[in-house]
Amino acid sequence: MSLFHWTERPTAALQDGGVIPPDERLPWPQTTAMGVQHVIAMFGATVLAPILMGFDPNLAIFMSGIGTLIFYFATGGKVPSYLGSSFGFIGVVIAATAYAGQGPNAHIAVALGGIIACGALYALMGVLVQVVGTGWIERLMPPVVTGAVVAVIGLNLASVPIKNMAASNFDSWMQLITFVCVALVAVFTSGMVQRLLILVGLALATLIYLVLTNGMGLGKPMDFSGIAAASWVGLPNFTAPVFEANAILLIAPVALILVAENLGHIKAVAAMTGKNLDASIGRAFIGDGVATMVSGAAGGTGVTTYAENIGVMAATRIYSTAVFLVAACIALLLGFSPKFGALIQAIPLPVMGGVSIVVFGLITIAGAKIWVDNKVDFSAPANLLTAAVTLILGTGEFTLKFGSFALGGIGTATFGAVLLYAVLRRGR
Repeated sequence: MSLFHWTERPTAALQDGGVIPPDERLPWPQTTAMGVQHVIAMFGATVLAPILMGFDPNLAIFMSGIGTLIFYFATGGKVPSYLGSSFGFIGVVIAATAYAGQGPNAHIAVALGGIIACGALYALMGVLVQVVGTGWIERLMPPVVTGAVVAVIGLNLASVPIKNMAASNFDSWMQLITFVCVALVAVFTSGMVQRLLILVGLALATLIYLVLTNGMGLGKPMDFSGIAAASWVGLPNFTAPVFEANAILLIAPVALILVAENLGHIKAVAAMTGKNLDASIGRAFIGDGVATMVSGAAGGTGVTTYAENIGVMAATRIYSTAVFLVAACIALLLGFSPKFGALIQAIPLPVMGGVSIVVFGLITIAGAKIWVDNKVDFSAPANLLTAAVTLILGTGEFTLKFGSFALGGIGTATFGAVLLYAVLRRGR
């Protein structure tokens, strides 16, 4: 497959559960619609992560588009993936900058130096994989480990919509209405509407929210003032990095977490598509590492392959890389348009929370699918305990501190899975 050539499949190919593999695509109108759905799926987290770190959300959206294009070219257009803001950086960035949690981060430049160093380390690991192969990764992270890591990403994020995106009982009910809307679209529609289940479900839930709040006064009404006030075109706020040893030592080790996330992503995509993507693992690491360096150099967050998009692909069974090329271009436009950014941010938080519940759940199931497809034997104590402990470490946000460096949640779950399996597999 060339970088810009895909075999076109008619929309009728979606009937009877058809799958669109990476080297094929639907007609461009449908492909564009799928790209919009992926942008919306990643938008909440890609905006939330920079807000939690005091970064500019509009710049994060712009750099996610740049990063996705870098990843696309690095992998030769063979790996369907979107790069968005990584949650793995939040804790270390806050620690390195002493960020108070509200407004712009006054010491963002220091964090950017660490993010660039992290990206460089990540890219070097990709070069190592290209030179010596993926055998050492396979031994460290067999299907029982990668399945657990993918599953725990979804489980670790589960508390975000449940605890942070429903401020009232009404909001909780709206979350329920939202994921029911998505589920109804998934089950009772067909063709392209079914494949756009998240986008259509979100639109239906937003309309219901608008009627119940602005129309009937039952909850916090939707505020359109931000859309009216935002300009159509505007440049993101770029920031130059500053390199300090302490920040680099805190942030650079996140590269190991990104490796686990990326490997889990590729394994999940390979399991869903039935295609062996091992030859692209090194290139994927390099692409993600370079994208993180470029993002940090401009003032953006570190980026990673986005778990939300695994959920969308799992639900739609459309893995065409053309979709992600479209999504990247849409993100670039959004980055240059505060108006469009304000429109997406006007989506009610509980509605986004309901969508997040669906997407994070699908991520978790994608991890379980790796176990099923690889016939992981859970009667073997090593497999059983590795998976069991990993899921609880990640879900419970188990944290270990090494001086000023804290490893928590996905980090402890990832390293715990790798190290625990390495020890236990030596037994009977």
